[in-house]
Amino acid sequence: MSSEQTSENMQKLIKFDRLKFSASEDNMMLKQIEATHEPDGREFDVKPLLHLVEQIFTCATPKSDVTFDSLDLKTNDVEALEDKTHQAGFISTLEALAYTIDRISCEIRCKCSGGEEAHQRAISVLNMVSSHPWDAKLVLTLSAFAVNYGEFWLVFQSYNSNDLAKSMAILKQVPEILGRSSMLKPQFNSIKDLIKAMLDVANCIVKFRELPSQYITTDESAFSTALANIPIAVYWTIRCVVACASQIARLKGLQGDEHPLSTSEAWEISALVHKVRNIHNHLRDKLDACHKHIDDKRRMEAYQMLLELFKTSHSDNMKVLKALIYARDNQNPLFHGATHRRVDIDVFKDTHVLLLISNLDISHDELEVLEDIYRESLKKRPGIQYEIVWLPIIDQSDPWMESSQKLFENHRARMPWYARHDPLRSPSPEDGAVITFIKKEWHYGRKPILVVLGPQGQVVCQNALHMMWIWKDEAFPFTASREEDLWKEATWKLDFLVDGIDPRISEWIAAGKIICLYGGDDIEWIQRFTTIAKKVAESAGISLEMVYVGKSNPKELVYTNIKTIIEDKLSHHLKGLTSIWYFWVRIESMLYSKMRLGQTVEKDPTMQEILKMLSFDNSHEGWALLSKGSEEITKAKGDSFLTCLRQYNQWEVHVQKKGFLQALKDHLLQIHPPHHCNQFELLVAAGMIPETLVCSECGRKMEKFFVYRCCDV
Repeated sequence: MSSEQTSENMQKLIKFDRLKFSASEDNMMLKQIEATHEPDGREFDVKPLLHLVEQIFTCATPKSDVTFDSLDLKTNDVEALEDKTHQAGFISTLEALAYTIDRISCEIRCKCSGGEEAHQRAISVLNMVSSHPWDAKLVLTLSAFAVNYGEFWLVFQSYNSNDLAKSMAILKQVPEILGRSSMLKPQFNSIKDLIKAMLDVANCIVKFRELPSQYITTDESAFSTALANIPIAVYWTIRCVVACASQIARLKGLQGDEHPLSTSEAWEISALVHKVRNIHNHLRDKLDACHKHIDDKRRMEAYQMLLELFKTSHSDNMKVLKALIYARDNQNPLFHGATHRRVDIDVFKDTHVLLLISNLDISHDELEVLEDIYRESLKKRPGIQYEIVWLPIIDQSDPWMESSQKLFENHRARMPWYARHDPLRSPSPEDGAVITFIKKEWHYGRKPILVVLGPQGQVVCQNALHMMWIWKDEAFPFTASREEDLWKEATWKLDFLVDGIDPRISEWIAAGKIICLYGGDDIEWIQRFTTIAKKVAESAGISLEMVYVGKSNPKELVYTNIKTIIEDKLSHHLKGLTSIWYFWVRIESMLYSKMRLGQTVEKDPTMQEILKMLSFDNSHEGWALLSKGSEEITKAKGDSFLTCLRQYNQWEVHVQKKGFLQALKDHLLQIHPPHHCNQFELLVAAGMIPETLVCSECGRKMEKFFVYRCCDV
């Protein structure tokens, strides 16, 4: 192509390409377009008619190879079409509209040269549908074109199978067109692209009419802008109809020596496709903004409803649970892990319900321990006094993929309790309201919480997970008063610290053995400590059982340490990383429980002991504690303990008189380094974070720092 031809074509493209609603041409035409609009208030449902039009275009439009073969409809497509169009109301509507559709069909059937003539024909069509709303104007025009287009292709598709179609085809010069199919291919593809763009605009405009008026008004800028732009969008789409109809008419009148599509016409079709696609993109963006506005309104409405619901007294828990666990598909909203069946929420009527709220990253350790507690409760209490239901939350920032669905289903399948059949997901306004409520009112972050609802739907406890970890089902009904009573019964002794995590420790306590728990991740310290501890125990003639309890984040290093401990026969260890995790999460839960009850380090000796244990865990050093039966616990950091054991000859003389543990404790106090204070990291849990904490060693106020740490490091 020469440079002159390229320049000429570019000028033609510029002439036809009107891409923005703000273009001066569109503004000038808008008054003329709006002058055709004289609605009489009568409306009809355009969706069945638009669906019928789409079916005609789908069946009629050939594939890209232009073979003119019949396009078979699947049985379910036919049934769906009949369901939407073969209804008494729709048939009567068509009867009333048939004359208008026929008039438009006649108006657009003839060839036109484009430009001013196409504009006048589009305005003429708008005058024919002046009494209808804008969406109906467009759908009626598309219906008229679908009649012409469908008739044109029906002859082609039936040419080889129907004598009547063959006779009609001869009159319409179908053999001539069939013989030039390869030359016509670009033209058919252009028409197909234009039809697709027109249908996209039509569907978009129809969706604006379906927006619920109670949630959106013209005060919303996206909605008002769209309404202002719809008339020009309808106009340009009708211009496309005129152009397509003109091309079909041109095909029917082609002679053998004529070119099917001039360069000027090709550029016009291309420009119209570009124009209408831009119109659709603009309207779609505004529609998305409107949907977001509506979803926000519905979410806020549902959120306010939840607030009121939880402020109101109820005779049972059904209203509350229905609001939290509704069925999106009107089926039973719960999945029962024990039977793998869907069930209704009435299984929870008049019982305590524990809502396990988490994302999909809930750890294997948390699930395994909670499953053990739940199954033990079933054995001890066949008529269990509470039920657990998992409410998985998928945040908007978390992409939902096939792997997410699989992980969700795997979690749900292994849980012996109930689960919401579908996760709570932010894109849904109802789900979004529940998620917002849970985050704001129950202080859910990304760590699991266990919200307890009473038989009347009242919130008994915003997070009973700490009580569950400490006392298991003994904490039922998980009230603050029950929590206080349990602390009154508890004493800071070894049996409370381990609480059956390892049955061997319980047996050793009952047998009166001296038990040493130690931890940390420094394997060199572990080797030195266990070696010298065994020697001292042998010299003192005591039975010593040592158990490695690792760290609160039992990852690869702790696992490696356990392998070394086993291979070198250094000591016992808690069975599995889950047991190690549970040991430490119980201690952390004790701190949160104390804080929730308003206890302080200054006044609560148990809280001081808890903080010491947490500071041990936060250190990279080793540490150890010793106890016998119901005696007090003696503990110290690694270096202090090693020094004390190495100096055994200095306090050996006191062992017979004071006993081994008392003599050890006295010597530890003598060698305790001055101002050896502690630090530890404290996770913000369920909105609980103390303003101040004092050091368990020196009693001074501790400085508060912010630490950002991934839970997996």
